[in-house]
Amino acid sequence: MNDETPDIRTPSAPGEAGPQPDAGREPQAAKKKRGKVSAKAAAAAIEARIGHQFADPALLATAFTHVSALKSARKRGDSYQRLEFLGDHVLGLIVSDMLYRAFPNADEGELSKRLADLVRKESCADVAKSLGLLDDIKLGAVGAGAGARLRKSVLGDICEAVIGAVFLDGGYSAAAQFVERNWTERMRKPRRPLRDPKTVLQEWAQGKGLPTPVYREIERTGPHHDPQFRVAVDLPGLDPAEGLGGSKRAAEKVAASVMIAREGVGGGNNDG
Repeated sequence: MNDETPDIRTPSAPGEAGPQPDAGREPQAAKKKRGKVSAKAAAAAIEARIGHQFADPALLATAFTHVSALKSARKRGDSYQRLEFLGDHVLGLIVSDMLYRAFPNADEGELSKRLADLVRKESCADVAKSLGLLDDIKLGAVGAGAGARLRKSVLGDICEAVIGAVFLDGGYSAAAQFVERNWTERMRKPRRPLRDPKTVLQEWAQGKGLPTPVYREIERTGPHHDPQFRVAVDLPGLDPAEGLGGSKRAAEKVAASVMIAREGVGGGNNDG
């Protein structure tokens, strides 16, 4: 008599699937679809914070892409840098328009000082922080390795890139709405006493290895008792910046403020 137990296997019931070799593993197509849905939801969340829905989502993605996240360094145009360049100038125009309308009695020097304070990198970084854009920056291995320091250093650039992207996607009106929402309160705040712009420019130039800025009188107009001076400031490798004032010193300070605003130097304002 054979004592071995026969190998009896219960057949699967009709319609019941047998053991699956890939059970528990998500199909690639489903995984890819879920990733697209997640990316779309993330983009929608950013758009809600920015206050603009993009017709071209690629612009939004580019505005948050650091050069370290690119597969090829030769494709730097796919990072936020070009949008930052555009956004910097769009921001300057919109804020200039806001200041012109908000302070009808302010002269050119006062408007230039206020502009320099509002468009500097620190101000742009503050706006980016207030909108919670820090964690949306796409960094590559090099950027991620640099940690929080790198992320903070590019916040102002990201903000300007967002402005550039909104401008390209929705035009001047859309960009102006974004800037007005995020800069009007800052513009209305009492101006804090800041350092002499000539000192700020000189220290910045020294930090860049440049010589001391040179100021030159271009023109003097008006009567002897009420002259107007036009002065230019020169630094090697940079376009001259000009300023007007009732004295040479005042005109020099305006010229320094103009260059500071243009080059994105921090701290370049004063009330004197």
